[in-house]
Amino acid sequence: MKFPRKHSPRWLLAGVLPLVVPCQALADAVTDWNATTNQVIGAAGGPPQQFRVFAMVHIAIHDALNAIDPRYRTYAVVGAGNPNASPDAAVARAARDVLLATLPTQAATINTAYTNFIAALPACPPAQAACVSQGETIGAAAADAILDMRVLDGSQTPHVPYTLGPGPGVYQPTPPTPPAPAPFPQFGGWGNVEPFALNNAMQFNPGKAAMLNIKTTAYAKDYNEVKAVGNAAVRNAAPDSEPSRIARFWPGGGGNLNGVARVIVADYDFDLWEHARLFALMNMAINDGLVATFRVKYTHNFWRPYTAIHWVDDGNKATQPDANWTSYIVTPPYPDYTCGLPNTVGSFSGALREFFGTDKVPFTITATGLPPSVTRSYTSLSQAANESADARVYGGIHFRTGCEAGVKLGQKVGKFVATTQLRPQPRRH
Repeated sequence: MKFPRKHSPRWLLAGVLPLVVPCQALADAVTDWNATTNQVIGAAGGPPQQFRVFAMVHIAIHDALNAIDPRYRTYAVVGAGNPNASPDAAVARAARDVLLATLPTQAATINTAYTNFIAALPACPPAQAACVSQGETIGAAAADAILDMRVLDGSQTPHVPYTLGPGPGVYQPTPPTPPAPAPFPQFGGWGNVEPFALNNAMQFNPGKAAMLNIKTTAYAKDYNEVKAVGNAAVRNAAPDSEPSRIARFWPGGGGNLNGVARVIVADYDFDLWEHARLFALMNMAINDGLVATFRVKYTHNFWRPYTAIHWVDDGNKATQPDANWTSYIVTPPYPDYTCGLPNTVGSFSGALREFFGTDKVPFTITATGLPPSVTRSYTSLSQAANESADARVYGGIHFRTGCEAGVKLGQKVGKFVATTQLRPQPRRH
């Protein structure tokens, strides 16, 4: 289904910090509580943990609304709610209860947001005087249902010991290492987390790329590209060049995909149910894409460009080491192949392409997290996904093959999630 825009593109600018945006009054209860979640989500941990919480919040919201008016199939089993219950109250309670259960350190902020939200709701009609409390009851039931489903889903042990020693092509931690007792490297156990929709983490396994054999010309091509374009000295000398801006944009705020989605939906006349479905599908897809990519990462355990370029002799005559080379962006603490950010943007774009019925979904975002700030505009979802792959090469932290494989893996996951989950219910006439 292709949705019409409610007006011509506004190219709305949004200052977006990495996965943290200010809480603000938005279009409706779903986007309001998405923004509230964005405000506190950093307490969940790293991006894989954050998107898991986002998915649970939005599944609970979706299921609560569809218990009141069953337009789409629910994810969890939630009993039918009073059709006169307040949808806004149901949304707020569903989100609040999941957030309190998953982010207990943020309880004060979450409860304040909830109290203020409920207090601002309009009074119930006289014939439905209990509509708010009825909505809260439904929201609580939906939150309980998804929380129960995710008990012991594998997320309790995100990190596992890494024991592989140094060797050609073998991942090793890159500087800077976090102070003890922080686990390093990270998310070695995330590939064992139960997906929301995928049959298993290897359902769309990208396989072993030729580049993973460091004696090949494919590897040398990737090696020499990232060595040239991802060099900190080169990028710092031209901070306003296109590659430098792209490299900073995505870790500086472009990767806040819930913030991006809020900018996109501002141009459409979606109701609560449509918003709820979009955000639930999107976050389930990103979560499942990350489960898949971390399984692949710790299957191949392929080294990062920093380690590769510092290695004295990798046995490939077409590569030359450089002991002084460093990446423009700090390297994340886990293996290279496949790449995480391009995977998340691929999952995001794959799910939204199915939801909107088109790839041509334009948006503009300003990222301020890595100064100087960067504004980027896109005419399509695939354009943004492909650029996120470029960004990791320009940042010096990934080989291109892993980034392109990450986008493809994510897009397959996003399409699968959006075409199998939360399908429309037959409407009663």
